[in-house]
Amino acid sequence: MSFDTPNGSRGARQPGHSRIERWGNKGQVNRIRRNGSPERAKVVVLVTVGSKTGAERANPVRRFPRPDGSTLIVASASGAARNPSWYFNLAAHPDQARIEFAGQRIEVTAEQLHGPERDAAWKEITAKAHGYARYEKTTDRVIPVIRLTPRAETSRE
Repeated sequence: MSFDTPNGSRGARQPGHSRIERWGNKGQVNRIRRNGSPERAKVVVLVTVGSKTGAERANPVRRFPRPDGSTLIVASASGAARNPSWYFNLAAHPDQARIEFAGQRIEVTAEQLHGPERDAAWKEITAKAHGYARYEKTTDRVIPVIRLTPRAETSRE
């Protein structure tokens, strides 16, 4: 399935643009990579390839593990009108991404969910993390749900 969710026309301020937010994200990324247990990791580092620059980009994202070994993530951008930059990076390079946490690096392939599959996943996500339902009310865009499926070349650091 394609990554085809357009930006909206209203929403919260796009997070991560101030110098302090970027510094805070960098610190959070480093902590997630080093600490924690794989079983309890709610937040992981999503590493993508920049759609314009080709450079690696690392962002902390909330994960929702699935029984089949895949992971769901949400391109909420805290309810901003625009999709987060990592969404566009995944759209450009869905097979060049990985998640990192607790010393693990898991190579993944990204796929955006659509229709009833997206709706069922969204219901499950908002039942576990109520803040996403608030984000949905803040913006007029459909908040994308992305499935990350592990590829064979997964390693430990």
